[in-house]
Amino acid sequence: MLEGPLLGKVFLFALPLMATNLLQMLYNAADMVVAGMSGVEGAIGSIGTTGAMINFILNIFSGFAIGTNVVVARNIGRGDREATSKSVHTSLVMAALFGVICMVVGLFVGRSILKLLGDEGHVLELASLYTRIYFAGTPFLAVSNYLIAILRAKGDTRTPLYILTGTGLLNVVMNLFFVLVLKLSVDGVAYATVIANVANVVLLSIVLMRDTGWCRLELKKLRIDRAAMKEIIRDGLPAGVQGMLFSLSNMLIQSTIIGLNNAACPGGSSIIDGNAAAGNLEGFAYVATNSVYQASVTFASQHHGARMYKRIGTVMRCCYFVTAMVAFAAAAILLTFRHPLLSLYIQSGDPMALETAYTRFYVMITPYVTLAFMEVGSGILRGLGKSTLSTVISLIGSCVFRLFWIYVIFPLHPTLWMVYLSYPISWTLTAATHFTVSMIVRHRYMKLFPEGAIDS
Repeated sequence: MLEGPLLGKVFLFALPLMATNLLQMLYNAADMVVAGMSGVEGAIGSIGTTGAMINFILNIFSGFAIGTNVVVARNIGRGDREATSKSVHTSLVMAALFGVICMVVGLFVGRSILKLLGDEGHVLELASLYTRIYFAGTPFLAVSNYLIAILRAKGDTRTPLYILTGTGLLNVVMNLFFVLVLKLSVDGVAYATVIANVANVVLLSIVLMRDTGWCRLELKKLRIDRAAMKEIIRDGLPAGVQGMLFSLSNMLIQSTIIGLNNAACPGGSSIIDGNAAAGNLEGFAYVATNSVYQASVTFASQHHGARMYKRIGTVMRCCYFVTAMVAFAAAAILLTFRHPLLSLYIQSGDPMALETAYTRFYVMITPYVTLAFMEVGSGILRGLGKSTLSTVISLIGSCVFRLFWIYVIFPLHPTLWMVYLSYPISWTLTAATHFTVSMIVRHRYMKLFPEGAIDS
């Protein structure tokens, strides 16, 4: 990462990552499609209503996984083998602890939060059943995420791709078995997800235990090193808090959409079904661009560790270019094939559900490049060691703005179109701020460390 041309390296680093994330989304989409095949009314919408709440609880350990990526990559960039090993083993112990905490919290408060968001009747029962099973498997999900973060920090994006491909296929097979053979519904796809996460942990652990490099996993070394934990918390906590508050704002928007659904079709789920279907398809565009965000974190972190600040300018240009191409391609594909793709989810042809999905597509997918730029800008700042600053910008530009929009702007014209419009406007504001601040931070580092301002 620290030598030679960068554009091809950024692309080659992000490509397996992108494929991995897209495969995960494909399997998540399969969960929803197979749940719809159960014939249970509201199955798709009920799963869709759980996303923001689940992410709200899980994002704290997801943030620390980003901290793990940053710290491990920075230690590799510094050439510090001992610190790298300590950060690897510390992060995995932290992952297990966070996973158990999230499991307990989710099991105790999941149903109450869903009711608070507006779920009612059979949708509430299905969503509660799904979340109970899902949260029972969060310790495995947490450890899996950290193992993947460690592999990516050392530049290995192919191994997670291979493993997640296999376990994803296992997930689909188990989905079909539980739903079509055992006649389960949302509980069946939840069981399949837990089984796939257990398989991920086993296989990823074996890979790292056989690794001969600095990131080798040795069970006897699994303990918390205070210095490593402090670094991981410093770089990961802001990302976790940001993710939680993002989810909180999304929960507010989800509640608003549920309210519109309950008013327009009492006892039905057309609007939440359409929103869930479009949101799930939109997830493919998100994970594709998010892979470039993760690449930007890793590349910027290694260059920051090596104090190569002039070259970080090249990292920025390459990451912005690659993410723009990915965002345009993803948006074009989704908009072009929106009709057949949505028909996989909304098999009944419900006109209100389809209208909801189309509205979300037109308003949010068309300007998706703004989200891609926001993500990369945030990743560069995190890689430069300014995780808290990145979080503050994101919270003000996205979360606070969306809260203002829902409470002040939305009531003036309470439609779905107005709900969705809050997203691209907040993405644009936050992306512009991230870019400006990252440029300022980089130039300050170049003044503090003149050797980092020299071309390498």
